[in-house]
Amino acid sequence: MEPTAYDAFQEGCRLLANASPHAAAVALERARDLEPDKGSIRETLGRAYFRTGRFAAARAEFSRAVEIDPVNDYALFGLGLSLLRVGDRSGARRPLKLAVAMRPEMDAYRDALSAAE
Repeated sequence: MEPTAYDAFQEGCRLLANASPHAAAVALERARDLEPDKGSIRETLGRAYFRTGRFAAARAEFSRAVEIDPVNDYALFGLGLSLLRVGDRSGARRPLKLAVAMRPEMDAYRDALSAAE
């Protein structure tokens, strides 16, 4: 029996939680290929890519997650961080400002926005 997108997503989440982002990315890519319009899969794959230093790939996944769910504050945060890592400070400001507006209590969001300004 073929694994489902849910199975692959759960495996990817477990691997990411166990500090295995490279292996998590493989499982999450399978999940994404099976369910390309699931924002949660795209966001988590973005996190795995970010943790492996694949910042352009992370940016693409976070961007797609935001397209799917525009009020996903963590995807906006990840998009902003990814843009910062590829040197696009001005591009990072908008998603980071939105993330801060949605969750002003998040120190990490405010710190990232400060780094972009």
